[in-house]
Amino acid sequence: MRDFQHFRHGHHHGHAPHGEGFGGAPGDRGGRGGGRVFGHGGLRLVLLQLIADKPSHGYELIKAIEERLNGAYSPSPGVIYPTLTLLEDLGYTTVAESTGGRKLYSITDAGHEFLAANRAAADAMLARMNVAGSPGNGRPPQVVRALENFKLAVRMRLGRAPLTEAQANAFAAVLDSAAQSIERLQ
Repeated sequence: MRDFQHFRHGHHHGHAPHGEGFGGAPGDRGGRGGGRVFGHGGLRLVLLQLIADKPSHGYELIKAIEERLNGAYSPSPGVIYPTLTLLEDLGYTTVAESTGGRKLYSITDAGHEFLAANRAAADAMLARMNVAGSPGNGRPPQVVRALENFKLAVRMRLGRAPLTEAQANAFAAVLDSAAQSIERLQ
């Protein structure tokens, strides 16, 4: 099982459009890797709350979200940085250059007002993150890891040369067998 080392350690860098969608509707698939993590505007609220708690660099914000979700999801820089730029463009944050040229994000008065006006939604989002990241949330880490390995293997195989009819039948048989085995678990 080459190329799966990344997932064996439980680090999944999910990708959802603009980082939106937490706990979306069933079947809502915000990008690679499965279900959406943040709902419309959810990532903005979470980032703004984290910045309000402590001015931070983008990488620190990625790690803070990953920690709150107990490693089950880590937003990619391609999701975080555009959202941070949006928060700055909206006047909700300011950016100062810090050591090493990294940007330090701080909340503005307008950001505090926006957060206060959306307090219920922000609190609900943070509460869902805490539940999703808590042990015993119904998704054992070894199952999440195995599922991510499985999805990667499928994507990698389907990304290569097209399957012959015999290969497609064998591929479908493996998938059907796995589904039936899971359904039989007691």
